[in-house]
Amino acid sequence: MHLEEDKPLAPFTTFGIGGPASWYVKATSEDEVAEAVEWAGERRLPLFVLGGGSNLLISDAGFSGLVLHIVLRGITVSEDADHRIYHAAAGEDWDAFVQRTVDENCAGIECLAGIPGTVGGTPVQNVGAYGQEVAPSIAGVRAYDTRTKSFTEFIAADCAFAYRRSRFNTSDRGRFILTRVSYRLTPNGPPTLRYADLHRTFPAGSTPSLAQVAAEVRRIRQFKGMLIVDGDPDCRSAGSFFKNPIVTAEQCARIVSPSGKEPPRFPAGSGQGNPSLIKIPAAWLIEQAGFSKGFALGPAAVSSRHTLALVNHGGATAADILALANHIATAVRERFGILLEREPVLVGFEHA
Repeated sequence: MHLEEDKPLAPFTTFGIGGPASWYVKATSEDEVAEAVEWAGERRLPLFVLGGGSNLLISDAGFSGLVLHIVLRGITVSEDADHRIYHAAAGEDWDAFVQRTVDENCAGIECLAGIPGTVGGTPVQNVGAYGQEVAPSIAGVRAYDTRTKSFTEFIAADCAFAYRRSRFNTSDRGRFILTRVSYRLTPNGPPTLRYADLHRTFPAGSTPSLAQVAAEVRRIRQFKGMLIVDGDPDCRSAGSFFKNPIVTAEQCARIVSPSGKEPPRFPAGSGQGNPSLIKIPAAWLIEQAGFSKGFALGPAAVSSRHTLALVNHGGATAADILALANHIATAVRERFGILLEREPVLVGFEHA
């Protein structure tokens, strides 16, 4: 285990923002994960687990503790009845992993192509996009329990998956460090074509391949500024900054735009405990509250291509991003009575 002091963290994030870590270590094995946790515990240091850096905002002061960077690599494959199970180490690049499964004609995560980050982050927030979530394809998760100081394994039913949630970011936040995720995929299975943008490209009756769907998802993501492309100013973001609100039918009925339009609405999906709950696009609420694409507050701005993404136009601080986010959230709450929930993880903030 090689420890580094005062390690700059901004280069590890898609925002390109954040101060240094007091201590930093890169874990390439499960033994190093356990060793790092023990080292921090002996010194009573706060511990933060860093993956791909695509879903977090690090404070300008940095992190006064140990940042444990998970870079475990390796993918093995096994067969289970009609499925193929991919056992992927937590540090594997997510988009590259998706592309491998698509190239091998295994269905289940093709609509999650182009999402930045690493494998280990996907179960934590039940990553989803374009009509898919990882939860239905996850067979199991291996993790280090910082409380018992031992490795443990979970089946999907133990993970308490819901919309952008799992036990790992709710009831057991900070307890488990994921080291491997297993995905049960379907060889020669059909692609998922639930999302409206995909319907426009692949109308009813068409039979696109998994590779064609994944490529189209990446094209749509790039069009919306949600694909990491070198030199693209809209890419210095954490993707969607706000979650789509889940509301009751009564709440939804009270939401109208200044021009009298009702919001788009979708079923909230499984795991919500109430089948009548409705999901409303946060982007619609933001736009109707007066924030158009490209709206800027100093060097922090709304993406010029997608209202849900906040971007660093160069020189923005974490405080700048939070000021813009709070400005938007306040306007939405005052206009519609809906409290927008942040999607990125905040690191190094005492009160935010």
